[in-house]
Amino acid sequence: MSTASAPSPKKLAFVPETRFGLWFLSTATWRVHVLGRALSDLQRMAPDAPRGGVMLDIGTGQGHSLPEMAARFAPTQIHALDPEPDFEARCAAMVKACPVPVTLHAAHAERIPLPDNSVDMVLCHQTLHHIVDQHAALAEVYRVLKPGGLLLLAESTRAYIYSWIIRLLFRHPMHVQRTAEEYLGLLRETGFELREDRISTPYLWWSRSDLGAREWLGFGLPKNREETLLNAVARKPA
Repeated sequence: MSTASAPSPKKLAFVPETRFGLWFLSTATWRVHVLGRALSDLQRMAPDAPRGGVMLDIGTGQGHSLPEMAARFAPTQIHALDPEPDFEARCAAMVKACPVPVTLHAAHAERIPLPDNSVDMVLCHQTLHHIVDQHAALAEVYRVLKPGGLLLLAESTRAYIYSWIIRLLFRHPMHVQRTAEEYLGLLRETGFELREDRISTPYLWWSRSDLGAREWLGFGLPKNREETLLNAVARKPA
């Protein structure tokens, strides 16, 4: 493991997670039902994902994504980025468990400390909705991706972030939240290519304001709803 930090000439807006949020990232619910299911969906939509090469994980948190990335995509190098002040300590166990070399970057996604065209794939899992300047972050992702490289994006949408349970337990920059269509528009505006068969809007129980109670009681799912989750595989043109 190596560590790299990039000096920032200007302090970037940052909304720290709540104590509950930091605890939740260590739970089996997060690892299995949030991270695992998103990665399986993204992997399904990217059968042509390169084996080997360099991957970047944006918003690494406690690092549960690192061994998953290694197992699913077999990169030769992983860069892990997070602005939380103590994220290096929080993800140390997962870095040690990862069979692939990991370089940690205590940095913001709006200023990724990597060269142009240096990364084969980027994973951005449940991170973009935490970022205030989403345009700048996606522009940086686009910059560091090699031509033909893939962005694996998994996001909670505005409908979920605005729900009462998320407002109560977590903290987010509420003024930048977007619908699934608005996130897709932002990806296209940045220059990414998107195919319909690489876009998914799962309606998982944990993303609903009733935590799945309506379906469990036999009332079915609402036919007209605003999507709560977006998974997408976006490509930088070759």
